[in-house]
Amino acid sequence: MTEERPAGTPVLRRMNRAAVLDAVRRRAPEPVRLAELSRLTELTRPTVAQAVEDLLAAGWLRQHAPRPATVGRPATRFSLNGRAAPVLGLDVGPHTVTAGIADLAGERLAVIRRTVGRRSARHLLEAVDEATDEALATAGLAAEQITAVTAATPGIVEETTGRVLFVPSVPGWSEIDLAGRLRARFRCAVTVENDANLAALAAAHQRTGAGTLLAVQWGERLGAGVVIDGRLHRGAGQAGEIGFIRPVDNLPDANLPDTDPPNADPPNADPPNADAPDADLPDAAGDGRGPLERAIGAEAIVNLARRRAAEHPESGLARATDAAAVFAAAAGGDPIAAEVVDRVAAVFAEAIAPVVLVLSPHVIVIGGGIARAGAVLLDAIARHLEDLTLAPPSVELSELAEGTVLTGAIQMALDEVWRDTLAVC
Repeated sequence: MTEERPAGTPVLRRMNRAAVLDAVRRRAPEPVRLAELSRLTELTRPTVAQAVEDLLAAGWLRQHAPRPATVGRPATRFSLNGRAAPVLGLDVGPHTVTAGIADLAGERLAVIRRTVGRRSARHLLEAVDEATDEALATAGLAAEQITAVTAATPGIVEETTGRVLFVPSVPGWSEIDLAGRLRARFRCAVTVENDANLAALAAAHQRTGAGTLLAVQWGERLGAGVVIDGRLHRGAGQAGEIGFIRPVDNLPDANLPDTDPPNADPPNADPPNADAPDADLPDAAGDGRGPLERAIGAEAIVNLARRRAAEHPESGLARATDAAAVFAAAAGGDPIAAEVVDRVAAVFAEAIAPVVLVLSPHVIVIGGGIARAGAVLLDAIARHLEDLTLAPPSVELSELAEGTVLTGAIQMALDEVWRDTLAVC
C-alpha cells in the first residue's frame, strides 16, 4: 500500500507540485487527466487537484476542454504551458550560426540560421546577434522572457567558467567572453559548451537505457563527445578532440592504386624539412585543423575524389562538388567512388579503434554533414572496425544530422530550467 504524503504544510505542497509538474512533463506533449496524475505520482486525487490548481495559477499548466466520452463524465485534461519558460539554444560554428528557441515542452518556436561573413571573432559575434534577434522576433519574445541559454561552440571550453580556451578555426574567438555577453543580455542561466559534447547529449537523449555512447561530429572538422550512463564525460577537459588524432597514414590517398613518380625518394627517406620544429604540429598547415581533419574532413574527401576523378574521367566523381556527391556516386555503384569511400572509412576506423578499445562504447553515432552519407559509409566503417577491435560497437548515423548540436543545446537549456523549476515550484 502506498503511503500518502500530507499536503498541508508549504514544504509538502511544494513537493507535491514538483511531483505533479514532473509527471506532466514526462507525458508531454500529450495532455493528462487527474486520475492519471494520481497514478503516476502515487498521490491522492485531492492532493493532485490542489497541486494542479496551484500550477495553473502560477502559469505552469494549461487546461484543456474534456474529450467527449461515451460512458461517464468527460475528464478535464492538463498539459504544460510551454510559454511559461522558453529557452534559447545557439550553435555557433566558424561558417554558420543557428539560433533556436523552444518552449518548456521542447516545441520549436523559431530556428534561424545565419552565414558568417568572414572567419573572425567579430563577424562571428555579429552573426550570433543577428540570428538571436531574428529568433526572438519570430517567436514573439523579448530577451527577458528567456529563462536559460546554452551556446555550442567549437574548441575546448572551460567547464566552470564557460570560457573558450582553444579554438583554432576562428581567430580571436578564445578572447571573447561569450558567456558574459549572453548573461548581460538575457539575465538568466547561461552555459557555453563544446559543440561535439552537446551533439553527444542529443544523441544520448534519443536513446533509452544506460550505456556508453561515442558521438562523432563529422564535417569539415571532426570532434566527439562521450556520454556514459547518461552523463557527459569531459575528462580533464579535452575529451573528444579526435580531430587531432594522427592517422597511421597521413595521406588519405596513399593506399589507393597509384604508381610512384619517377625519381621518387626511397620508401625510408626522410621527408623534406623533417627536422623543422613545426613540421609535426597539428596546425602546421596554418588552418588550425588537426591531422585527422586534414585527412578525412569533408573538404579532404572532396579533394581526394577530385584527384581520383582526374585519373578516371569516366567516373561519376568527375561531377562531385561535395562529400555528399561522393557518397551518392559510391551508393550508385561507381567503383572509383566506392574505393574513395572505403579509404575514408579505413582511415576513420584506424584512428578511432584505440578509442573503441579503451572505452568499449555500445554505439558510435555519427552526426554533422557526413551523417547524410548513408549505408555506404556505415557498412565500410563497420567492416574495418571488425578487423581492428575485439567487440566492435554498433555504428549509426544521427537522425538529426546537422541539427544535432542545436538539439543538444536546447536540451541542456531545458534541463537547466527543469532543475531549477522542480526545486522551487
